[in-house]
Amino acid sequence: MTEVAASDQLLVVIDPVARRTDGESVRIAKDVLSAGAATKVCLPEGPEEFARALARRGSRRPVVVGDDRALLRAVSLLHRQRELAACALSVVPVGGVLSLAWSLGVPTGAVAAARAVLDGVERRMDLLVDDSDGVVLGALRIPSLPSPAPVPASVDGDPEAHPWLRTCQSLVRTLVTRPPRQASVPGPGPSRLRVEVDGVTVVDLDQPVETVCVTPGFPAGGAEVEVRPVSVGAEASPLRAVGRRVTVSGADFRYRADSVVGGPVRTRTWTVREAAWGLTLPLG
Repeated sequence: MTEVAASDQLLVVIDPVARRTDGESVRIAKDVLSAGAATKVCLPEGPEEFARALARRGSRRPVVVGDDRALLRAVSLLHRQRELAACALSVVPVGGVLSLAWSLGVPTGAVAAARAVLDGVERRMDLLVDDSDGVVLGALRIPSLPSPAPVPASVDGDPEAHPWLRTCQSLVRTLVTRPPRQASVPGPGPSRLRVEVDGVTVVDLDQPVETVCVTPGFPAGGAEVEVRPVSVGAEASPLRAVGRRVTVSGADFRYRADSVVGGPVRTRTWTVREAAWGLTLPLG
């Protein structure tokens, strides 16, 4: 990954969902960013205004204050505008779902994340682009699985800063009456899919599979593909491959790309774009 110096001119785009769900973290992020750099703050009310703000950023470095969906929206817009290569993106995670930002190395505390915007470095990351021009920043899973548990924002970047908070939370849990246990909802059944990596078939339609996972950013280049066949008796070993082009086909299937569910489709191809986008991360 390549590291470059960050610009001092910031365009801070604050997602409306972040403003509604955690106004205090938004205020903290604005204060820290404004104290450390020349900032222009935009408060879009919807996706169109969000896109317009990014398109009019000029020479300012865009900073998205929002959750995983806001980050994915920003990267998707810049990709469609073919401006990812020349743009260093920054994010201050605020909202309910922050697992993607956390997995990419962004601090989930407002203060720590804002300081990383000011003092961090841009790191180029791989991207998965599908044949409908959709993008995947983190992991792709088939069939679509439930959203991962939210990653809680830390207090001033340190989850251990206030141990009394955990004590209060434990006390509340003991006082609140638990709802009756409900029957678990069965997950999706086995799928019959053909998975090809760089033109080589990893698994074919005659072998039912439980899950397929594709993750960009493999150290040697490309994406890592893991296929878990349905086990009969003894647990079946996962099948793994690494490549730059992954095609999945078969009966209608849905897939989870980061925090968004796509499909149903009968075939979809994802191609790795190496070092396609830049994200500002803490030093070290």
